[in-house]
Amino acid sequence: MNRKFEGFLNKVEIMMKSDVLLGLQWGDEGKGKIVDVLTPNYDIIARFQGGPNAGHTLEFNGIKHVLHTIPSGIFHPTALNVVGNGVVIDPVIFKKEIDALVGMGVDVNKKLVISKRAHLILPTHRLLDAASEAAKGKNKIGSTLKGIGPTYMDKTGRNGLRVGDIESPDFKEKYNALVDKHKQLLEFHKFEYNLAELEPTWFAAIEELKKLSFIDTEHFINDAIKKGKKILAEGAQGSLLDIDFGSYPFVTSSNTICAGACNGLGIAPNKIGNVIGIFKAYCTRVGSGPFPTELDNEVGEKIRQVGREFGATTGRARRCGWLDIPALKYAIDINGVTELMMMKADVLSDFDTLQVCTHYMHKGEKIDYLPFSIEPSDVTPVYEEVKGWNVDLTKMTSKEALPKELTDYVKYIEKLVEVPISIVSIGPDRTQTIFM
Repeated sequence: MNRKFEGFLNKVEIMMKSDVLLGLQWGDEGKGKIVDVLTPNYDIIARFQGGPNAGHTLEFNGIKHVLHTIPSGIFHPTALNVVGNGVVIDPVIFKKEIDALVGMGVDVNKKLVISKRAHLILPTHRLLDAASEAAKGKNKIGSTLKGIGPTYMDKTGRNGLRVGDIESPDFKEKYNALVDKHKQLLEFHKFEYNLAELEPTWFAAIEELKKLSFIDTEHFINDAIKKGKKILAEGAQGSLLDIDFGSYPFVTSSNTICAGACNGLGIAPNKIGNVIGIFKAYCTRVGSGPFPTELDNEVGEKIRQVGREFGATTGRARRCGWLDIPALKYAIDINGVTELMMMKADVLSDFDTLQVCTHYMHKGEKIDYLPFSIEPSDVTPVYEEVKGWNVDLTKMTSKEALPKELTDYVKYIEKLVEVPISIVSIGPDRTQTIFM
């Protein structure tokens, strides 16, 4: 091949890729920290799905920061942060995030843009969420009650309000038409509410939202790729909460997997580059739903307390359990993960031995994959025991300093899932990150 032409193809290949970072478990894997760590390598950080039901926690300079809708690259001076069309936005929560960032000296107007196609969460969406969850009783799915589900339902039902509608002269009429539909549903549920208490704050937040830049993110992102900009698409929640491939019906309302980055930003599948999968050295889950390796005992409670496993958004205690390899392999497959990053290795430092679920017993057969149902009646985890490291990791600064038992644990997982682990997190601060 002609060398000049070969060079041109290589250049095009570089320009055509956007990396994707997402969680491989039931959320809360530590994506916010890793995005914060990796942001200096990127020009654009783009959220592609979910809403304020997500809580991305970052810690640096001894201060803990929690973001719900705004991308986790916002604290770095060089990266532009994009809220994509796949995200749903609660203007009230969004305003609170912006106010907190401005208070810390972040120039939000220069560092943040929003897709005109992103859908708005109305006060009545939150009321509908609460009414629906209350009606389910014992069968509730563990919603965060942020109005996410009803907003996505209006989106797919072609009823929703979008950010771009804010600029329309008949925005209030569109709002009232949708609210009238919601009132009928709330009446059906016999749900008591006071909308008049909620609306003034919501409309005040809408006025603040108008001060930000609304853009056609699909054109913006694709143009940036053509110009060779480095882009990281940031996912929310986790792969096992995906509306199609998660533990349905105990899932979220959006596509949390890699394919969701295409829908949520407007980029083609062939423009996806590296797929970075984040997972904990163990497993957690918030709310209802099956959890094969759950430890409903003193061991699970110890992991919860040491790992500070309480929801960043809801404050709810997370259910804790051992690492689940069949579930991890499943998430790796459906996302096309090329690189893994293991979080919270420091939480397991007090254990002499660890258990790892390598298989399930399913209908009398030993399997190594995630079946249609992972309810306790359908699967029983099969464990292998591995040595723990039983040493404080939090002050270590290089992979050479890590105990052999931890590096053996990393190699053990790599062998089982056949994907390399490039980062091991040994604490919540951005400095407590070991590159392998």
